Amino acid sequence: MFPETLSTRLLKSIGVGLCLLDSASHRILFCNRTFQGWFPDAAPESPVAAVVESLGPEAMEDAIASGQVEIRAKVRRRTLILEARVDRAEHDGRQMLILECQNVSRLRETEAMIDSYAAMVDRRTRDLEREKVQVEKLLLNIMPRTVYEEYRSFGSVAPRLFEPVSVLMLDFVGFTDMAAAADPTVTVAELNDLFTAFDRIGEMHGCERIKTIGDCYLAVAGLPHPNPDHMLSAARCAAKMVRYLEHRNRTHQHKWQARIGLASGSVVGSVVGIQKYIYDVFGPAVNLAARLQDISEPMEITVSGPMIRELEQEFDLACLRTETLRGFGDTQIATMSDRAPTAAVA
Repeated sequence: MFPETLSTRLLKSIGVGLCLLDSASHRILFCNRTFQGWFPDAAPESPVAAVVESLGPEAMEDAIASGQVEIRAKVRRRTLILEARVDRAEHDGRQMLILECQNVSRLRETEAMIDSYAAMVDRRTRDLEREKVQVEKLLLNIMPRTVYEEYRSFGSVAPRLFEPVSVLMLDFVGFTDMAAAADPTVTVAELNDLFTAFDRIGEMHGCERIKTIGDCYLAVAGLPHPNPDHMLSAARCAAKMVRYLEHRNRTHQHKWQARIGLASGSVVGSVVGIQKYIYDVFGPAVNLAARLQDISEPMEITVSGPMIRELEQEFDLACLRTETLRGFGDTQIATMSDRAPTAAVA
């Protein structure tokens, strides 16, 4: 009879692979059917290293020291992962080692699947976060941040009256002929450079770009946050756009000539559309800015009404006159130019 401790150990090992080894020579003394099924060459007096390749002398010493080791068994075409535990025992004065092996292949496969699923979820989460950032960037390109926050929170944007604000309307001269004659790729690339520069200039002077329609650029000062100096902000922005174009035309093949209209008044801002939505502004100030831009000469800024009195301290205003504008009747207008040197560029 084995001592109670060893007997108890053997009983607890039922259902797992069990191998008794001589403590000194590491030769097999006994192995059960489960162990022999995994290692068919296992037989009494066989060195364990000859039966289990991964249990050489050094590996066996490490296993004895740590008490646990992982080994592999090739059964038919499948490689099993066995978690082995090594314990010391004594029987009739003879020192022995108990090598107890448990098949953890399915456990390792499950762990691998869980790790793979966790990695996939992590990748998907990062992808979704990147997509969220891209969507946010796209939405912030077509609407102010406060409007975006409202749309994200409630799924809709309530129309809002902004008063007073100043509207900047810019249009390029001869764009239709240029677009028809030039390479479309070059034309779009140039427009992208120009509008990117305009966006930066607008950001510097508190003008919110609302939209572009072809070669038309629409921006508003005093929206969505009130700005008591909205007229000056819009005028400074327009003047710097003209200076930028003058500087750019000296070094580029394509010469861009812009006409700009500035008007002050009230506008209504809201998101328009359901599937293809866009943030847009409507109202008298937008219509008046469009009329003023239409009658401007190339590289000319035309202003009207109360803006004339507001801007005369900082800008040169010339050609004061009265024009009959569609929808507005007789309107006092003037041509605005910057007093800063034309070489200065934003």
